[in-house]
Amino acid sequence: MTDAVPTERNRTEQNPGGQHPTEQDWAEQDWTDPACPVARTVDLVGDRWSLLIVRDAMDGAASFTDFRNRLGVARNILSDRLRKLTAHGILATSTPPGAKRHTYRLTESGQELFTVVVALRQWGERHAFAPGEDHSVLVDDGGRDVPRFRVLDRSGRPVTAATSRVRKAGTPHVRKAGE
Repeated sequence: MTDAVPTERNRTEQNPGGQHPTEQDWAEQDWTDPACPVARTVDLVGDRWSLLIVRDAMDGAASFTDFRNRLGVARNILSDRLRKLTAHGILATSTPPGAKRHTYRLTESGQELFTVVVALRQWGERHAFAPGEDHSVLVDDGGRDVPRFRVLDRSGRPVTAATSRVRKAGTPHVRKAGE
């Protein structure tokens, strides 16, 4: 996988403070497949540690130590992934008054990865465990299991790989009746 993190020069000169990358930052990246949103997303969060950091941030982890203790990942890998997620505006940092170290929080774009994490979780519940094998379960505020995530069209019908297609970049969109 291509590492899509801006260089240190780009991060400090064009993206001070680890804010969301500029259009120029995005344009200068070495993307796996520049026109594909799936490929770009995988370039940003597709390795296991990045997604697990996002998952744990959603579950309340906020400090380097929190992530290290929950994940058991090597310090250098954790530092690299936190830096990458911050550089691309998925995490933001702050330093509480009187603290020596900063904390991490999900940005709005990081919070939008919730549906991705839920979809992966639910797929894993169905396909990554033996029948009857114990696993964690995502529940809502009322303690009820979260319903299965499904992609729906504008009329509320399920959309699948068989009932959808990708319109490639640069291809004109022809609207069908009812769109």
